[in-house]
Amino acid sequence: MDLPVLSTPEERKKRMDALLAYLKEAYPHPKTELTYTTPIQLVVAVILSAQCTDKKVNHVTDTIYQKYKTVDDFAEADPETFSKETSSITFHRAKTKAIIATAKKLRDEFGGVIPRTDKELVTLPGIAYKTAHVVLGELYNIYEGIPTDTHVRRFALRFDLTNQTDLTKISKDLEALVPKSDWKYVNNGFVLYGRYICPARPHDCDEHPLTKIWPPAAMRWPKAK
Repeated sequence: MDLPVLSTPEERKKRMDALLAYLKEAYPHPKTELTYTTPIQLVVAVILSAQCTDKKVNHVTDTIYQKYKTVDDFAEADPETFSKETSSITFHRAKTKAIIATAKKLRDEFGGVIPRTDKELVTLPGIAYKTAHVVLGELYNIYEGIPTDTHVRRFALRFDLTNQTDLTKISKDLEALVPKSDWKYVNNGFVLYGRYICPARPHDCDEHPLTKIWPPAAMRWPKAK
């Protein structure tokens, strides 16, 4: 752990309540910025977005999604061709393998339908806890967990909401701090706040809305994974 623990569980709960109130007001309608038109396209975009910006993913998928629209389209994709088509995405070869395998499993075991439970989703190649809950929330408005990505991790550590650095363990700590009815606001809110207000590079953010809630965050800059 590269940041000191400053808070009691009670202080963390009170602080999360205040942060959440801002996120709910600022970002009241959770919605991914990944572009897609079919459910499988969302799944593919989420897989492609791991350690890659949504902007870059959208740039690639805006083109390839004219060709790949259905589960069968992805299941029958030529790996070499698809890898070339996504070559500007980080880890595109591994992601190509996962996407095609996921599409085949969806076709063969789920009737081409995206599952509605995290237990089923995480059996798909390239889908883990974070990915599964992004998909469930976006497609089905089901929020059975808080997805932790790089933005959520960063703010959970900056605002001393967790002692963990593992993404799934951070999710569990946040889920314990936030009423389940409000889980849907956490990932979306922190992502948009981090993307448009408070980026990862160290900077003066004393006047940012969330830093005003807990000023010590201005001096806490967690290391990247």
